[in-house]
Amino acid sequence: SMYSRIPMPFVEWSECGMKYAFCFFPLIGVVIGACVCAFCWLSVQAGLGILAFSLLGTAVPLLITGGIHMDGFLDVTDARSSFQSRERKLEILKDPHAGAFAIAGCGVYLLLYTAAFSELRLEAFPAIGGIYVMTRALSGLSVLCFPRKDGLAATFAKGTGNGAPAVKAVLAVWLLVGIAFVFLVSGTVTAVVLTVAAAAVFLWYHHMAMHEFGGTTGDLAGYFLQTAELVMVAALAVCGRL
Repeated sequence: SMYSRIPMPFVEWSECGMKYAFCFFPLIGVVIGACVCAFCWLSVQAGLGILAFSLLGTAVPLLITGGIHMDGFLDVTDARSSFQSRERKLEILKDPHAGAFAIAGCGVYLLLYTAAFSELRLEAFPAIGGIYVMTRALSGLSVLCFPRKDGLAATFAKGTGNGAPAVKAVLAVWLLVGIAFVFLVSGTVTAVVLTVAAAAVFLWYHHMAMHEFGGTTGDLAGYFLQTAELVMVAALAVCGRL
C-alpha cells in the first residue's frame, strides 16, 4: 500500500507495522516484472507497433507504483540542478512544488527509458523482472545502511528497530534472488552485466548522496531506484544486441 497503487487491506500505521515493511518492498518488483512480461506477450498477440509498445511499456511501472519513486527523482533533480549549498538542496527536497529542472528531467528520463525499452528483444522480458527486484532491494539497503537525514526514509529505518539486521538480510536475499533469476532466464553474461550496472549506480549514488546531501532521504532512495532502473534496462538492451 505504501509503494504501489495495488489495492490492499487497511493496515494501521504503527512502529510494529513498519518493523518488517522493507522486507516486502522487492515483492512489488516481482509484480511489476510479471505485469511488464504479460504486457509484452499481449502486445505481441495484438501486433502493437514499436512506438505503442515502447510508450506503454514505459508507463506500466509508473502506473503500478503511482509514481512515488519518480516523485523522488524529480525532487532530487531539482535540488541537484540548483547547484546550491547542501542546506539549500535539502530545503528544495522538502518543497512540494515541481521546478523547471524537475519537469525537464522527467521528460528526458522518459525519453531515455522509452528509447532503451524499444531496443529490448523479446528474449529480454523474463530477465527484466529481475531488474525491478534488484533495484528495490538495493534502494531498501541504502536506506538502512547509509547515514540518513530526517524524513520518511529515516522514519522507516528507525521503525525497523532491533529487526534491522534481519531486514537487511532479507533484502540481501532478494537481491541475490533477482540476480539468480536473470542468470536462469538469460545466462551468465546478462546476469554479470546487470549486476555490474547495478553496483556501479549504487556506488555512484552513495558518493553523490554523501557528498551533496550529507546522507540519504526517501527522495534520494527514489532517485537511485529510477536511475538504476534506467541504466539496467539500457544494459539489458545492450546485452540483447550483443
